[in-house]
Amino acid sequence: MQNRTGAMNSTRTAIEEHWRASEEGDTEAEHVIYALDAILDYPQSGERFRGRTTIAAQRGGHPAERHFTVQRISGNGNLWVSECIITYDDVPTYSFSIMEFASELVVHETQYFADSFSAPAWRAALAEPMPGRHIDRA
Repeated sequence: MQNRTGAMNSTRTAIEEHWRASEEGDTEAEHVIYALDAILDYPQSGERFRGRTTIAAQRGGHPAERHFTVQRISGNGNLWVSECIITYDDVPTYSFSIMEFASELVVHETQYFADSFSAPAWRAALAEPMPGRHIDRA
């Protein structure tokens, strides 16, 4: 059990370091988590990026100023999920990252992105705000 707990803590620490480096713009530290032949998929656009160098290059070419706020990291074994808010030029986008690990490196990551939306009036009586959030009504 100790080895499994130690591995889980090590993976969580690597993911936390990845997001910290992303926020700080430390490209080298941000991408050390990926295997050399890792794959990054963006299902919403249909794009696949193959290899650590290509993954780093496509992120480095983003023209917007960006910031990362990690909401939650969950997982165990070889499958981990991060929920983040990525702010591009002061506009927040919600991000969901699924990382698959082998030999302590990410071999496949899938990221989904979603913009905020207003809550419909018909749900007003049923909903309460999430912690730290405000409900915008349509």
